[in-house]
Amino acid sequence: MAAKILVIDDEEAIRLSLRGILEDEGYEVLEAGSAEEGLAVVDSAAPDLVFLDIWLPGMDGLAALASLQAAHPKLPVIIISGHGTIETAVAAIRQGAYDFIEKPLSLDKIVIIAARALEAGALRRENALLKTFQPDEDQLVGQSPAMTEFKEMLRRVAPTDAWVLLTGENGTGKELAARALHAGSRRASAPMVAVNCAAIPEDLIESELFGHEKGAFTSAEGTRIGRFELAHKGTLFLDEIGDMSLRTQAKILRILQEQCFERVGGTRSIKVNVRVIAATNKNLEEAIAEGTFREDLYYRLRVVPLHLPPLRERIGDVRPLLETFLQRQSVAHGIIPPRFTEEALQMLEAYSWPGNVRELRNFAERMGILFSGRVIESSALPQEITGRQQTQAATQPQVEDSLLRQDFKTARAMFESRYLTARLHECGGNITRLAESIGLERSYLHRKLKACGIKTE
Repeated sequence: MAAKILVIDDEEAIRLSLRGILEDEGYEVLEAGSAEEGLAVVDSAAPDLVFLDIWLPGMDGLAALASLQAAHPKLPVIIISGHGTIETAVAAIRQGAYDFIEKPLSLDKIVIIAARALEAGALRRENALLKTFQPDEDQLVGQSPAMTEFKEMLRRVAPTDAWVLLTGENGTGKELAARALHAGSRRASAPMVAVNCAAIPEDLIESELFGHEKGAFTSAEGTRIGRFELAHKGTLFLDEIGDMSLRTQAKILRILQEQCFERVGGTRSIKVNVRVIAATNKNLEEAIAEGTFREDLYYRLRVVPLHLPPLRERIGDVRPLLETFLQRQSVAHGIIPPRFTEEALQMLEAYSWPGNVRELRNFAERMGILFSGRVIESSALPQEITGRQQTQAATQPQVEDSLLRQDFKTARAMFESRYLTARLHECGGNITRLAESIGLERSYLHRKLKACGIKTE
């Protein structure tokens, strides 16, 4: 897609001059003769760059710049003026302008500054997009035969532009696999945009994927760029594709084939170039037989099918995964990683791990909190792993019913507060003794006690 540049200037000759220069460079150029008109164009057309004159009838350039910064903070703006002073230039830059140039305009300078500003704007948008994600920092860990084979397939497929359909149970790491495919591709410098098809309401998924124009529906107060457009030249990851409705499947099939679409409420066709990686924990062939998934969409996505094996089929990866999770938890929370006896490790390998790698990660976090710096015997493992009933005399105390009714984050906070209060009392209120006895660094322990609201006088 050619970048869109808006020129806001009350002098028609300046607008025509800039249009000629910029269109020769392959850009799409929009025009506005006043600040008010320009702000309306920004809302409706979503340009990638704005050239803005200082001296305008009605609202002046600095006031327009303030409005643009408030509504579109990632949009680069270049101020132009025939009456430039150092004070005006400094004021514009402080207010957020990308650069300031004086009339008469230099052809070479216009071309160079426009290219740099567009690049800066793209980096701002990509950075903002990345901040909306909370990607799991864990990598695809494991050297079992099943995992070795899977990673070898990833290595072969990643450099190509082939579309990939990832299948596997919940918690096996499909998004991590998608990120590995993107990182190993020629598109790695462009964004990977993830869409959880199961988490977006059906009436909003079209707006989420394709974007919408201002006024397209009641709450559409401005133009929104969709995930397809954001992923241009990069990778679009469609997670839980099996949960998409048939109506949306029909629309997305056409767009996947043509890579061309209109925003909701819009009429202008937008052409994109994206690599699609889809993922699902469902059996799509069964869904096709049941009439809940389109067969043509299935074969369009299934160019290269890759299946992530469940943890029970690569049990040799339990130990390296557990060690990785505990080490990362140690760095993140300042705890001393616990150690497992050989008998305990064998029990962990014998367990089926129905929640897969995600369950193992949560288990590692829980054991790291409860047994920081200690040795974990098989008798201390949870009941679901050992297969036996826990008693009051067991090493690990029974968890109160009130704790079990909470979500994990709340339960952990409740446990930490009670645990630290009891241990601090045992140590006579001595912080140094407490830190040594429970295996925490003193500075981290101070912060934790403060966070829990525990007084240490």
